[in-house]
Amino acid sequence: MSPQLLVVEDDDAIAELLQQELALAGYAVRREADGRDAMQALDAARFDLVLLDLMLPGADGFDVCRHLQARHRQTPVIILSARSAEAHRVLGLELGADDYLVKPFSMLELLARVRALLRRVELLRQPGAEPALHFGPDHRLDVLGRELQVRGTAIPLTLREFDLLYFLARHPGQVFSRTALLDRVWGQGFDGYEHTVNSHINRLRHKVETNPQQPRWIETVWGVGYRFATGGSA
Repeated sequence: MSPQLLVVEDDDAIAELLQQELALAGYAVRREADGRDAMQALDAARFDLVLLDLMLPGADGFDVCRHLQARHRQTPVIILSARSAEAHRVLGLELGADDYLVKPFSMLELLARVRALLRRVELLRQPGAEPALHFGPDHRLDVLGRELQVRGTAIPLTLREFDLLYFLARHPGQVFSRTALLDRVWGQGFDGYEHTVNSHINRLRHKVETNPQQPRWIETVWGVGYRFATGGSA
């Protein structure tokens, strides 16, 4: 079955172009022009990915992001917005968006990012995928369920938080710069900021660490980047 995409865009011309190009690429597309209608659609049906404008009637894109994180955390989100300020990008990413493209954008680039996000999710659903990764006696990263369990309690992670934690935990003892993490986790050519990595690391520490101010697992290597502690992953 074709991947189901939800386009949330109030500009008819842009929405029509997106629907045409995505349909030609083999995706099933539904369009909503209002933020509140988009949230209702998300609650009523399952979508594999959301393409989300920020300036919307009814409820803005940030509200839709909050709704997704509260109820549909596993659904990937790409923000498409004319707002190019760093503050808007950072806020969108911190609210759980997986990518951010500034209008006007290249349709080829958008399609590449859609494919990359869907491919990453699908790979982890494959039967041969690593079922779980453990670090320490209390932490279990459920790869197929994309869930962190700490002492048997499920800790919700956004799609990108999961990808970042999974990548670091699979490479214990290796130091990665923020630029390298953007490249390896967000993807080559991601038009993001190193502050994006800092924000995700801070949120992960509050979910993973007993004391986020004195992290046991996700270590800062000053002047270089981050490292996952050795001796715990398996």
